Amino acid sequence: MPVHPALWACLAVVLAVGALFTLPPLRRAILTRGIFAAYRKVLPQMSDTERDALEAGTVWWEGELFRGKPDWQKLHAYPVPKLTAEEQAFLDNECEEACRLVDDWQVTHELYDLPANAWRYIKERGFLGMIIPKKYGGLEFSAYAHSQVVTKLSTRSSALSVSVMVPNSLGPAELLLHYGTEEQKNHYLPRLAKGIEIPAFALTSPWAGSDAASIPDAGVVCKGVYQGKEVLGMRVSFDKRYITLAPLCTVFGLAFHLYDPEGLLGDKKHIGITCALVPYDHPGVDTGRRHFPLNAMFMNGPVRGTEVFMPLDFIIGGPAMAGQGWRMLMECLAAGRSISLPSSNTGMAQMTARAVGGYARVRSQFNMAVGKFEGVEEALTRIGAYTYLMDAVRKMTAGAVDLGEKPSVVSAIAKYHVTERARQVVNDGMDVIGGKGICLGPSNFLGRAYQQVPVAITVEGANILTRSLIIFGQGAIRCHPYLLPEMRAAQNPDARQGLIDFDRALFGHIGFTISNAWRAFRQGITGSHFVSVNTDVAPEMRRYYQQLTRFSAAFAFLSDVSLLVLGGSVKRREKLSARLGDILAQMYLISCTLKRYEAEGRQQADAPLAHWAIWDAMYKAQQAFDGVLANFPVRFIAALVKRVIFPWGHPYVVPSDAFGHQVAKSLLSPSATRDRLTAECFVPLHEEEPVGAIELALQATLAAEPIEAKIRAAEKAGRFANNPRANVRDIAQVAAELGVITAAEFEIMQRRTHLRDIVVRVDDFPFDFGVATANKPAPDRMAA
Repeated sequence: MPVHPALWACLAVVLAVGALFTLPPLRRAILTRGIFAAYRKVLPQMSDTERDALEAGTVWWEGELFRGKPDWQKLHAYPVPKLTAEEQAFLDNECEEACRLVDDWQVTHELYDLPANAWRYIKERGFLGMIIPKKYGGLEFSAYAHSQVVTKLSTRSSALSVSVMVPNSLGPAELLLHYGTEEQKNHYLPRLAKGIEIPAFALTSPWAGSDAASIPDAGVVCKGVYQGKEVLGMRVSFDKRYITLAPLCTVFGLAFHLYDPEGLLGDKKHIGITCALVPYDHPGVDTGRRHFPLNAMFMNGPVRGTEVFMPLDFIIGGPAMAGQGWRMLMECLAAGRSISLPSSNTGMAQMTARAVGGYARVRSQFNMAVGKFEGVEEALTRIGAYTYLMDAVRKMTAGAVDLGEKPSVVSAIAKYHVTERARQVVNDGMDVIGGKGICLGPSNFLGRAYQQVPVAITVEGANILTRSLIIFGQGAIRCHPYLLPEMRAAQNPDARQGLIDFDRALFGHIGFTISNAWRAFRQGITGSHFVSVNTDVAPEMRRYYQQLTRFSAAFAFLSDVSLLVLGGSVKRREKLSARLGDILAQMYLISCTLKRYEAEGRQQADAPLAHWAIWDAMYKAQQAFDGVLANFPVRFIAALVKRVIFPWGHPYVVPSDAFGHQVAKSLLSPSATRDRLTAECFVPLHEEEPVGAIELALQATLAAEPIEAKIRAAEKAGRFANNPRANVRDIAQVAAELGVITAAEFEIMQRRTHLRDIVVRVDDFPFDFGVATANKPAPDRMAA
């Protein structure tokens, strides 16, 4: 039977299309060449600083989440960070002693600085040189140990933790380790390790702010006199602010644009951003004044200088590293940001969880501990679950640094979301403790933290910009398996090789998008119940792995659709970019929480903390999906994508109140769960200490509760009728007099009452309190 001509025509079309897509030379000639030419025209030019920022750091677990099919075996294969015996001993001894030497009320109200003996101790014991190798006299601690130390110190005092944190974060020591000359390392690193030198790093300009690449600070290569000799150097003018430790630093790193108009170093007139190391007493340098950041008494202030001549040897890495400052900063920033603010804010959350939880059991209203009211329970739930999640993020991210990663996207996620949850935790804590929290004084354990929360939100990249511009803006390009190769191919000066590379990346990208669309739809239509989790996980957590796999595929598909429709304008659509970043970030937070639950041995008592934190993050990710789709500029595409991602509607509602009840309950009494949740807290068991008094009062309250129940029963039976002394304050005394409770039981009640009264006490002061302010001398850098 002859074949119909139409069938031959159809077969010919199929073969032609097949050849077009499977034969790269033909495909490039007919299809890709035109796309490549158009793409090169619309792709915006990228400056060197933009390229350095984009390519800085490494891609880690966030890359798995971006590809739509996370390898859970890979997540659980990452080693769990652990302390060495030396690091643990330092945490148990030196850190405890450093905390003991600091009283936050004295620091924030009387001294406006750490006490001299605390400064002396942290310098002598190597706190300022934790990242410096032992061969230079440093402690050579892991990133995880660094994180543990900062977390613990932050449970005591922000001034203490920040003063230790900054020298071990982005600053002279880290830059010298990676880029310094041997002469610079041998001179400065031993002095930094011993605290002989106190470092700072001057980057932020009043006119550039978070746009650090646009700093106006500039130097010009020229000849000048240094130490009596004419040398080749630079004349630099700079005006910096918000520089932590600047008022008492002895040496500071300085970032500025370097120009060479006379060609003394070569043909390049604008050499680029350069980092130099400058002694505080170098002629023309102006330091010593301080800012006053919301009663946080860590030293912070401006650094200025006009036409300051510096030899080229001041450049970190020497003259060969002139113009390499921006890349240096971008490569080092990820590691520092992965540790500093996530750790300090987790410490603040741990202290809040332990102290506010204890307070809510000690403090009673209407004859019941306030922590048992459902309204208060709701706040305690967020405090407990967010602290659990924050600590998980902190540990996993620090562990990445110890693996050699410089996770730029992950560090932005950790910085933004840990500090935002810390803000919520402290706000909730203030709501629970009420009037005690709003009156500052020696017994207020949370007021200063509440004041200082905006500091973390603002520094190391303002949170608004981190969310709107960095997390997805950088993450999409770095984490996407094909987007950066496409851009590099388009920018290749060899057009022929660029076309070949672009063709390979483009058609890989098309297949990637189609497979994720199909995977998202298939997993959505089946509720992700048939998703394979390729490793052994806790049965009670298995559904989260399945749902997170589904969300990963949906996110990858939505990201590609957004990039296809919006193109380069996606970074100007900051609200959409922020919501896409929220999805990626929530998936990372969930991954960290799942990792923690497995790493700690699937502690069943801790499961409510993990359940509530994960469910809340899943719900937030779902809301972010909705936010993107509801505001997508092309409505019919948004409707189509929504049907693919959520074919049966939303899988998540708000977290369960039942889990919330269990979370709140875990904060209200001593337990292994409470200890694990607040493991890094400094808890001085003295009633003169606010947190220590709460801890002692909690123990006394639990011992007194059965006795109090006897008293309440007697009260209901009318034993105290018409007795004016049978009030909330004196009823135990009346009960003892009437024989309702024994003498021994009365002693227990007296102990509880004594400690309770200390806990609920609000400080008061003389009428003229704070009127006269003592004239304080400028800080002594060497004696501090």
